Amino acid sequence: MPHTRSTRQSALTGIALTVGACACFALLDMSTKLVGATVPLFMALWLRYLFQSLLTSAWVLPRTGWRWPRTQHPRFQMLRAALFAGTSLFGFLSIRFMPLPEFTAIVAATPLCVTLVAALWLRQPVSPLRWVLVATGLASVILILRPGGSAFTWAMVMPLAMLALATGYQILSSLMAGQEDPATTQFYTGWIATALTSLGAPFVWTHIASPWVWLGTFVMGLSSALGHLMLLRAYARTTPATIAPFLYTQIGFAMLAGWAVYGHMPDGSSLVGMGLIAASGAASAWLTVRETR
Repeated sequence: MPHTRSTRQSALTGIALTVGACACFALLDMSTKLVGATVPLFMALWLRYLFQSLLTSAWVLPRTGWRWPRTQHPRFQMLRAALFAGTSLFGFLSIRFMPLPEFTAIVAATPLCVTLVAALWLRQPVSPLRWVLVATGLASVILILRPGGSAFTWAMVMPLAMLALATGYQILSSLMAGQEDPATTQFYTGWIATALTSLGAPFVWTHIASPWVWLGTFVMGLSSALGHLMLLRAYARTTPATIAPFLYTQIGFAMLAGWAVYGHMPDGSSLVGMGLIAASGAASAWLTVRETR
């Protein structure tokens, strides 16, 4: 009985961390869209990673006695950072041409892929009812995209590359969660990504005069650092299959941000699709509590 209660509490903590991370990611996307309108792509990426790395280091290094944190899996750390940089690159390209809610809805396919990989490759158990919820979520994403419709443009191809990279990134994060300290992983991810983008940043550097743009880049780094650290801790608490449905809450946060800043609201079909995704997430929350009892 105590073990069951502990497992349930761990799962619920993981879910809460995931929802908090999604709020941070929605803020990251919104600040990215605003900064990306005035700052070159590689420069914006470099500034984001730099602020993120500095903030992460300010939290990690005092805990390690101002020593460079040790890692047991340097190759995995490099691979995770490369996947992270690639995901961000295609995300930046996509978000420049697409409304925030629609972009987030396409990215929402990532949890579906994570659940599939967790079941087929990691051999983690996924109940039949959860499979139904995954299928409902996938159908809802297709309803939002409407391939072949007037709303489907070439810009929507770029999130597909992001989808593949983000799936690998999240699966690798879940594999490393129990083997590396989340703060150490986030430390290496940020600085390796900063080093990678430093190769292109000097060639596109532009003077930034507006303090609001600097504030936006700081918000990008802060929300990214907090979001990824929370997600790493969520994976350390529970399984990817449990976490995956709650990544859909980012759609709701993106809708709120898009409406508040741009006054944009998705059309009827998109709203139906997002509603179905939200319903799948709520049903999955109930299923999680039921399964952990």
